[in-house]
Amino acid sequence: MILTGKSIEEFVRNGDISISPFSKNNITTNSYDLTLGCQFIRYSEEVMDPKKENKYDIIECGPEGILLSKGDFLLAHSIEKLGSNKYVPIIHAKSSIARLGLFVHITADLIDIGSFGCVTFQLHSTLPIRLFPGMKIGQVTFWKPLGEIIPYSGKYQGSVGPRASMAYSDFKV
Repeated sequence: MILTGKSIEEFVRNGDISISPFSKNNITTNSYDLTLGCQFIRYSEEVMDPKKENKYDIIECGPEGILLSKGDFLLAHSIEKLGSNKYVPIIHAKSSIARLGLFVHITADLIDIGSFGCVTFQLHSTLPIRLFPGMKIGQVTFWKPLGEIIPYSGKYQGSVGPRASMAYSDFKV
């Protein structure tokens, strides 16, 4: 069951959902709009290896924005920190942004219940596009789970800013 915008607002007020900073202007019919932060990660290696920590550069972006060329891949982050111990957050692109040729998340849209932190967006541009810090870029919906809740306690807990892949930690014995 998906929560309505009014329910999201109510559950933020009573503490069942955490969104910070929170703005009533970002509430939609059944989601909450997420805004783009000012840090980006660009991998600097030609081949990504999930068994090791891949090298990357951190790019700070000012009000002039950042230009993504066709085919670029960057990691970015939401300004908002969010999470819930009672509801499952799912990330979606804003339709208006998708219509400009930008994938906001490639495949990783699920935020585990009990995970709290900034959202890391996996940005892939199919056309050249300029992005600006603070712009609405994604949405989060909240879903009521069925069954026993076991809160997330994994490697990305408490993320601040964009987080590079930590897949290498899955290979350690």
